[in-house]
Amino acid sequence: MRAMYIIPAVVVVAALAMSSVFIVDERKKALVLQFGKVIQVKETPGLGFKIPFLQDVAFYEDRILGLQTKSVEVTLSGDRRLVVDAFARWRIVDLVTFRQAVGSNGEDGARSLLDGILSQAMTDILGKSTQIQVLSQDRTALMNQILMLAKSEGAALGIDVIDVRLTRTELPAQNLEATFARMRAEREREAADERARGGEAAQKVRASADRTVVELTSDARRQADVIRGEADADRNRILAEAYGRDPEFFAFIRSLSAYEVSLKGENSSIVMQPDSEFFNYMRSELGAEATALPAPAAP
Repeated sequence: MRAMYIIPAVVVVAALAMSSVFIVDERKKALVLQFGKVIQVKETPGLGFKIPFLQDVAFYEDRILGLQTKSVEVTLSGDRRLVVDAFARWRIVDLVTFRQAVGSNGEDGARSLLDGILSQAMTDILGKSTQIQVLSQDRTALMNQILMLAKSEGAALGIDVIDVRLTRTELPAQNLEATFARMRAEREREAADERARGGEAAQKVRASADRTVVELTSDARRQADVIRGEADADRNRILAEAYGRDPEFFAFIRSLSAYEVSLKGENSSIVMQPDSEFFNYMRSELGAEATALPAPAAP
């Protein structure tokens, strides 16, 4: 009979003993709570004890945590707008303060609050900066200012903000479209200027080439006219000399040339009087009786 009562008693005692013990992992911290009030802080790994059914244990991360903030639109000092976000590393350093600040929401609640802190810090710090300062590679000073502001705000949450880095800094979508349109207009204007300058240069080259052609053609015609005139003068001089040496022979040659030109072709026909002087040299072998053709006019 006693064994029947001893075994359940042992089971109950064992269950109470097990429920009163909790283990804290080396990556965790723990708070022992009684009706929501902090009774004990357990920050070292190992076993911990609590009152069963009256006290609860809340575990929190002891490692460094990361947070990617939401994108926020910031108006810079030059009225330019940028979309920025940041990545922060933080850690829980004061469990009691952390519990009082976030309640039962734990790390998720802390992330939400820290996101708001960083967003406000970026708006305050970057709002006093220029676009060149924000977009330059050397913006460490701005990130340090955001870090210091986040540290001071995060202390009220029981956390330590270790580092803050800006990960995205770009123009809003509507500003990007306007910027691209302005860039396209600028490039089109430059292209139009280049085409205009090219057209002007081409026009100058064509005008110069046309002028050179006119000059060369005029000079060639002048030289041709001079050469032609000199040749005509030489021809007339030779003809005059030949006619002066032997008028009869000259008349004979002129007649033969006239015959050749007139009788050229297969069906050549000449209509004239029988006693025409044109055929004097054809009617007489020597042409002594023929009347010579009129002498050509002197040049």
